[in-house]
Amino acid sequence: MKKLWSLFKNENGNVLVLVSLSFIGLLTMAGLVIDGGTLYLTKTELQKVANASALSGAQALTTDSESNVQAIIDQILMKHDEADALDGVFINLNDKVEIDLGKKVPLAFSKLFGIETVNVTAHAAAQLGVMGKAKGAAPLGIPESVSLVYGEEYQLKVDSSDVDTGNFGILALQGPGAKTYEYNLANGYQDPLQVGEIVDTQTGNIAGKTVSVINDLVQTCSSQDERDCPRILLIPVYKPYSYDQNQMKQVEITGFAYFYITEPMSQNDTSIKGIFLERTGTGFDDPNAVNRGAYSIRLVK
Repeated sequence: MKKLWSLFKNENGNVLVLVSLSFIGLLTMAGLVIDGGTLYLTKTELQKVANASALSGAQALTTDSESNVQAIIDQILMKHDEADALDGVFINLNDKVEIDLGKKVPLAFSKLFGIETVNVTAHAAAQLGVMGKAKGAAPLGIPESVSLVYGEEYQLKVDSSDVDTGNFGILALQGPGAKTYEYNLANGYQDPLQVGEIVDTQTGNIAGKTVSVINDLVQTCSSQDERDCPRILLIPVYKPYSYDQNQMKQVEITGFAYFYITEPMSQNDTSIKGIFLERTGTGFDDPNAVNRGAYSIRLVK
């Protein structure tokens, strides 16, 4: 009887030990889950900030100053309260910007094992590519044979006088007709255009429709530096594709350019005055696109 009672007491002690060990194990797992979750959330948020900073900074890569890129990055970091997390920035104008962020994250449970903080890092790089596909193009075009001098004034003709081929850069996006042309000039063509696509041209004199739209656009903003300025037009670049007698009927899209309208038009004007810009916009790059200063941005490793 005494041996049996002794065995029973020993089993109670074993159960108590097992329960204690299990409880400690559960606490350890819970602590690791809490700390691990904190690190994961911090890493995720830091990566989002790094991506946003790189993409925003890349918008200024076409300027001639690294300080412009740095200023935008600093602004984004301050907006997200992560200015102190900046570890380093690499800027290569007209190409790429890279950002490294890092911050020490205090831990809760892991302090019991002597680990008080963990350094969480994030890296992001954004690179320019020559734009080869985009929405919002104006129904105007320039031949790829034209070499652009950015900042120099150009005139885009909107009537057919003094043009031998019968084509003066007016594209029949979404079909022919003055009303369709007027809408697309004011709002941009809402379907994507891309390199290699064949587009019909529109002949005839549509200078009258152009004047009212251009004069409205000129009133929308006052500087080419405004990111969403409507007087900056996305212009398709083309090469001739097919002729009918002396008229160019179709062109092939080979790239894109940005054109800033510099002044209003009078009723007697037959061309739009403006300057071509090097700038970034929303679209997709294409290695086959001709480079006329329009770039898209993408995140790279």
